[in-house]
Amino acid sequence: MYTQYMFNTQTVNPAYAGTWESLGFLTLARQQWAGFEGAPRTFTFSMQSIMKNRKVALGLNVISDQLRFEKRLGIFGDYSYLLKLDDNTNLRFGLKGGFTNYSINFKDYIPYPGSTIDPLFQGEVDTKFTPNFGLGAFLYKTNFYFGLAIPKMLENKFKNNYNNNSVSAEVRHFFLNAGAVFSLSEDLKFKPTFLTKITINAPVEFDFSGNFLLKEKVWLGAMFRTGDSFGFIAQWIFDQKLRIGYAVDFTITELRHYNYGSHEIMVSFELKLTKERFVSPRYY
Repeated sequence: MYTQYMFNTQTVNPAYAGTWESLGFLTLARQQWAGFEGAPRTFTFSMQSIMKNRKVALGLNVISDQLRFEKRLGIFGDYSYLLKLDDNTNLRFGLKGGFTNYSINFKDYIPYPGSTIDPLFQGEVDTKFTPNFGLGAFLYKTNFYFGLAIPKMLENKFKNNYNNNSVSAEVRHFFLNAGAVFSLSEDLKFKPTFLTKITINAPVEFDFSGNFLLKEKVWLGAMFRTGDSFGFIAQWIFDQKLRIGYAVDFTITELRHYNYGSHEIMVSFELKLTKERFVSPRYY
């Protein structure tokens, strides 16, 4: 889950690799429900680069998730290929492949005082290598984009080494996102975006955001996630190369009484591999 999903699409969609038309790096740290013991923490590192023919692009994603004593580390590579539909419209298809390292020791949990010992909490799950692959497509031009992705096609189960109890830790998700940029004046642009997350046996979740770009330097906006939270986003752009973003969201569920919001810090940097006299600004 990312509040700044509109700048971090590659983690779920391999076809996004190459859209920067540069060598780019992005790091993001998210603390969910700050002040709540054992709350989820996510750390992401992504990179992408176009090849010499400008059609093929490669990418890498390293994602670390921790929820209480549950830990998972995912390392996935991306491959995308560009189809030029016209002078201004591009379509990329992508393939993602990699593995997840998953671990949880049930003995670290403390049973409620006076309760009987649950045999499910006697062992641990320690899975070092669980391969998976994903697919994606990304249609875009300077002021519009539309993406569809399934980052993990396989639904893997991790097994408890004490009594062979399985944990459904990787479930297939479908991601659909889109955004557009409207010029309101010479120094002000408006970008509405949405992200839809779909999985079987769970409610469909929608993320909506609206961001304003001031003088091609500062993004300011707000977001709403159905059934979950609302928040605010800010990003500073330095010389079209370095970007620093911050986002905070506040849950609207009963958990709002027990935390101080969820916080994200994002930093990205890009190096142009070709010398172009005119470079189009990147809005997503």
